[in-house]
Amino acid sequence: MSRAPGPGFRPTHVVPRRGMPAWDAPDPARPTVPLDPLLPVELVERRGDWGYIRCSNGWGAWVDGRRLVAVPEDPPAADDTAGTADPLPLLAHAEQALADYRTAVRELADGALDGEAFEERTRGLRIGIVLDGESMWVYDPEEGRWVYGDGRRLTTYATDREITGEDDTGHAPTRLVAPEGER
Repeated sequence: MSRAPGPGFRPTHVVPRRGMPAWDAPDPARPTVPLDPLLPVELVERRGDWGYIRCSNGWGAWVDGRRLVAVPEDPPAADDTAGTADPLPLLAHAEQALADYRTAVRELADGALDGEAFEERTRGLRIGIVLDGESMWVYDPEEGRWVYGDGRRLTTYATDREITGEDDTGHAPTRLVAPEGER
C-alpha cells in the first residue's frame, strides 16, 4: 500500500456505485479497507483482472479492475448548456462539513466526546474534493454525485442515482456510471 502523493492526479475511473473491496497486494488473502462508492481513482497498473489504483491523497490499493467505471478522458466540456449553478455554495457546504468534523475530532481528543458520541456526531458527514490547478472534482452529498468545476460552473461527472425525464432539478442531464451488470 502506497501513501506517496502522486503529482498530477487525474481520475481515470470511479468506484462502482455500491463501493468495492481493495487489497494490499494482488492477492485475495491481503484485504484492506473498502473503497467508497463513486470515489474518483486513477488506474495506474493492470495485472490480468487486478488493477492498481491511486486515490487523490496518494493512497493506493489493488482492486478488481474489471469493476472500475471508466470516466471520460477529459473533464466535461464547459459549454453554455452543460453547467449547473455557481460552485461556491457546494464549496461552502464542504467547508462546513470539514469544520464540523474537525470540531468533533478536537472534542474527542480533549475527552469531551467518547467514541459513541463521536460516531453519532460525525454520522452523515461526507465530503470529497480533488483540486488540480483550475480543475476541481467535488462530491455533492445532497445530490449523490461528483461534479467537475472549472472555477465558474459545475458539471455532473458521476452520479449514484438514476435520472429520469421527469427529474426537474435544474441540473444538467446526468449519465449513470454503473457497470452494465449493476444497472
